[in-house]
Amino acid sequence: MWVGLPQKKKLTATHWPINVPGLQHHPGSFTAHQEYQISAYFDVQLMTAPLHPNISYTVHNAVKLVIGGASFFQALEALIDAAAESLHLQMYIFDADETGTRIANALKRASLRGVKVHVMLDGYASRSLPDNFVSGLRETGIQFRWFQPLFSGDNFFVGRRMHHKVIVADARHALVTGRNVSNRYNDLPEHPAWLDCAVYVTGDVAVDLYNRCVQMYYRRAPTPPARIGSNPMVPEKCLVRMRVNDRMRNKNEISRSYVEMLRNAKEHITIMSSYFLPGRVFRKNLRLASIRGIRIRIILTKVSDVPLAKQAERFFYPWLLRRNIEIYEYRSKVLHAKVSSSDSNFVTIGSYNFNDLSAYASIELNLDIRDVEVAALAQTAFDRVIAQDCDRITAHDVTHKTRWWNTAIYRVSYELFRLFLFVFTHSLRHDDRHPNK
Repeated sequence: MWVGLPQKKKLTATHWPINVPGLQHHPGSFTAHQEYQISAYFDVQLMTAPLHPNISYTVHNAVKLVIGGASFFQALEALIDAAAESLHLQMYIFDADETGTRIANALKRASLRGVKVHVMLDGYASRSLPDNFVSGLRETGIQFRWFQPLFSGDNFFVGRRMHHKVIVADARHALVTGRNVSNRYNDLPEHPAWLDCAVYVTGDVAVDLYNRCVQMYYRRAPTPPARIGSNPMVPEKCLVRMRVNDRMRNKNEISRSYVEMLRNAKEHITIMSSYFLPGRVFRKNLRLASIRGIRIRIILTKVSDVPLAKQAERFFYPWLLRRNIEIYEYRSKVLHAKVSSSDSNFVTIGSYNFNDLSAYASIELNLDIRDVEVAALAQTAFDRVIAQDCDRITAHDVTHKTRWWNTAIYRVSYELFRLFLFVFTHSLRHDDRHPNK
């Protein structure tokens, strides 16, 4: 349904883009201690930098929240079919199933009627896409490329992931989401979609999204297309800003948005996250918010597509409950959404997960929205999900219903996942060795 308005190469010193005070090094690979210094520096900057929650918002925007798989893919297909000049689709996962074929056919129709269509997919997450599927796109004139990790194989990758999911039409209309293009994200007969959310925007922020897509697609091009500086004004007013996380480009805007939300909240915060493993900065801000008396609700999945991550997540439950943070597990299907709100006036939505992989190793994109009506609609959706589809986790559940071996599994999973995050957040250089793959 529609809800909204109105209805490896090792990281080396020569690659590092910033000066970290106190970090002494020589050319070559960083040591583990130096990498720790770098991470600590980022954490300190995130904690101590002055916050300016109203900076960089665009004003003239119309916003709709899109909840539900069928609604999202209807909106996506309509967006593609209405495009007149240009389309950029950048996606983490694109599968060659019924849903992927449906969207691919819409992209082909757009290209055949003269729209300049650009498609960019993550080279690891979408690696199962058949060659003939990609060839079929290119044969209709679609400009297609992969975002390449540094090293990759059938079962591994080293380097950054292009984890954001964004579609922009004519630099005027856009969809930003946590949802990928695949059957499991769509509502099909007898197979309801994983729970996820998107935001459909028209107006000024679509220009920023278009420019971001152009920058990503033509990053290695000698003469990329000119950036667009303005957009025909829409009459609606809604404060929206684009936020990007890309550690290798020294961008941690989404992480800062979450810190702003936690530090500036006056009454309540709701976080819906698919893979919730907060780092020390977020844990500190969660603790401080709870001390201030802020009501914090966290909606998580009961059954995850990454079982190790879910087990590691449960290791945090006692820590959260000791700080009076409410935990709800979504039981109906896999929860894949990445959306949060605070104080009935702020919503952030996009691809960013509440963990260090999103904070430090992936390219992520969110939209921050400051609008009372949009926030109220998001809050209503949260309340409905909690009331109808969630089980609340209590301290009694954790202390009396959890067996010792479950606790051991949670701890081991947590340590293994920490190791995973360490490995995949310290080999980050992006390599476009195969721009035409």
